[in-house]
Amino acid sequence: MKPQYRSQEDEQAGQISRRWFIEQCGVGMGALALNHLLADSGYAQQANNPLAVKKPHHAPKAKNVIFLFMAGGPSHMELFDYKPQLAKFDGTLPPPDLIKGYRAAFINPSSKLLGPKFKFSKYGQCGAELSELLPYTAQIVDDIAIVKSMVTDAFNHAPGQLMMNTGSIIFGRPSMGSWVIYGLGSEAEDLPAFVVFSTGSKGPSGGNSCWGSGFLPTVYQGVQFRNIGDPVLYLSNPRGVDGKLQRDSLDVISKLNKMRLDVVGDPEIATRINSYEMAFKMQSSAPELMDISKEPKQILEMYGAEPGKPSFANTVLMARRLIERGVRFVQIYHEAWDQHGSLVKDITKNCKDTDQACAALIKDLKQRGMLKDTLVVWGGEFGRTPMVQGGDDGRDHHPNAFTIWLTGGGVKPGITIGETDDIGFNVVKDRVHVHDLQATILHLLGFDHEKLTYRFQGRDFRLTDVHGMLVEKLLA
Repeated sequence: MKPQYRSQEDEQAGQISRRWFIEQCGVGMGALALNHLLADSGYAQQANNPLAVKKPHHAPKAKNVIFLFMAGGPSHMELFDYKPQLAKFDGTLPPPDLIKGYRAAFINPSSKLLGPKFKFSKYGQCGAELSELLPYTAQIVDDIAIVKSMVTDAFNHAPGQLMMNTGSIIFGRPSMGSWVIYGLGSEAEDLPAFVVFSTGSKGPSGGNSCWGSGFLPTVYQGVQFRNIGDPVLYLSNPRGVDGKLQRDSLDVISKLNKMRLDVVGDPEIATRINSYEMAFKMQSSAPELMDISKEPKQILEMYGAEPGKPSFANTVLMARRLIERGVRFVQIYHEAWDQHGSLVKDITKNCKDTDQACAALIKDLKQRGMLKDTLVVWGGEFGRTPMVQGGDDGRDHHPNAFTIWLTGGGVKPGITIGETDDIGFNVVKDRVHVHDLQATILHLLGFDHEKLTYRFQGRDFRLTDVHGMLVEKLLA
C-alpha cells in the first residue's frame, strides 16, 4: 500500500475542518470561559503571577520564616544538653549494649567517652540550662523553645542537610523554603520571595539543592545573596546601558516570552519572565537593602554588625530587613560546626561569631512587634557523638540526638521539650523527627502538611513525604 500524502490544499482544509474546530477551539472557548470565572474569583492574578499571595489551609500564626542553619552539626553536649554522667565517665568505654548496631561516620563506636568541655548554668524564669558559650542566648531563653530530642535519618553532612531542608536524603526534592513559597506566595514586590545567605568558611555540603525547588517550578527556588556589594552578580547595568534602554529591552523580551507562554504553557517561561522583572526591580531596591549603615547605632551594636564588613552579624541584620520588606523565607547557612578535632577552640569561635547576632535578632523582632508573625529556627543537620574523635578534642557525627530551638510565630516560649539518656546518645522522651519539625513549621504557617502537595511522576509529593506528626507541645 502506497503512503498517503496530503497536499497543501488538503492541509489547509484540515486546519479548518469541523473535527479540528471541536478539538482545538473547544479547548480555547473553555479556557476563555474558565479565565472569566477565575477572574471573578480572584484567581486570574495567581495564574499570571505564580508568586501572588495565597491563602493557606487554616489561619496562620507565622507569615515569615528566618532559618539560622548551623551547618556541620553543633555539639548539643557543649551547648544545650549538659550531661554530668558523661563527665563522670570521661575516658571510659561506652556500654556495649548501647552501641550495638550503631554506625558512626568515621570513628569506631567503641571509642572512649568524652565529657563536656564547658560549664553550664540555669538561666531565665524557665531555668533552662545553657553552656557558658551562649551568654547572649541566655538573655532570651524565656523567649525560645528548646528541643533536645531531635533525631534524623542521616549521619553525613550532605544527606543530613538535604533531610532537614527537603525531607529526603536524596537530591531532587523541593526545599522547605520552596514549599512555603509555593503555598503562600510572596508579599515582596521588588525582592525575591526566598533568600539564602552563606556566611561560614564554606558553603553547605548539600549545595544549592538545600534551597532548590526540585520538581516544583523554579520560580519557587531560593535566590542566593552575597554578603557585600550587589547581592547578586551582574545586577548593575554595564556602561552604555541606561534605565530606559533596559526597560525597553525587557518589555520586548517579556512580550515574546508571554507569546510563547500562551502557546505552550510552560511554567518555566513564567519563571523567566518573573526573573527578568525581579532583577530590574532589584536594581532600585537592593542597594538600599544592603546599606545597613542607616540602621541606628544601638541596633548595629546590639547585633555586633559593622557596615561594609561581611559577617554573620551583618547578614542576620539583613535577614530582619528582608522580612520587613515582605520576603517570605530567609535562610542563613553558617557552615563551621564540624568539629572532629579542635573542638574547644573551634566551637568557641563559632559561638563568638553567631551567639550575639542570633539573640539580637530575637530582641529586635520582639521590640518591633514582628516576632509574633516571624518564626525563627536555629539548628543544624545532626548532633555529635558522646564518644571522642581526634585524640581528646573532637566528636563525630551523630543522628540519634541533637538540639534545636525555635521562637516566634506561634511557638510556646520558655519551654524545653525532650530528654536524652545520661550520656546524650539516644532520645528517651518526646522524640522529634525532622519530619515532625517540618510538619510543625508548616502548621504554624497555616498548612496541613499532608495536604500541601504537588503532583509529579504520577503521585502527590509533600515536604514530609509519608511521615511527620505535629509537635503539639511546641504550640503556644
